[in-house]
Amino acid sequence: MSISTRKGDEGETDLLFGCRVKKDYPRIEVVGAVDELNAALGLLRVSAKFEMSQREVPKFQETLITLMGELATPVGSEHRYEERFGGSVNADMVKHLDDLVAELEAMGALKIKGWALPGAAGVMSGAYADLARTVCRRAERAVVGLEGTEEAVPNGEIVKYLNRLSDVLWLLARMEEKGGGEESS
Repeated sequence: MSISTRKGDEGETDLLFGCRVKKDYPRIEVVGAVDELNAALGLLRVSAKFEMSQREVPKFQETLITLMGELATPVGSEHRYEERFGGSVNADMVKHLDDLVAELEAMGALKIKGWALPGAAGVMSGAYADLARTVCRRAERAVVGLEGTEEAVPNGEIVKYLNRLSDVLWLLARMEEKGGGEESS
């Protein structure tokens, strides 16, 4: 089977469970923003010097796959998603990010002078973490933008997860700029 199916040549694509929609459909826009975040995290993943980044970024990417599945589920089919795929972004995932924030802050990630200027330290992995952070914020805004519409995401943990992930990425950027901190490999 080829990746080139030509099914999208008329400007449509699929949500899960065979639901065809226009490529600019609100849910597809949000899935696209999260997909971009996952790709930006890939840059951090391959360049990271800080052990926590090396360990955690692949976990973030796996969670984003789950998150994209939830977002690609047509409204009203959430039970089908849960039955078929079994997972969803949950409070434990958000708590894990809260724990990372506390750990990074305890390690001194907040000890910077002035504003953080992405790339100014000349550390590629830090710049990639900042890039991922900004894409994360855009994805978060896109999910929030669905609120109050018929496409609203019923899982409130998704916005919390993206909000907290952007905090973690800001802190990881600072630690990457410090040369990996105390955990440098």
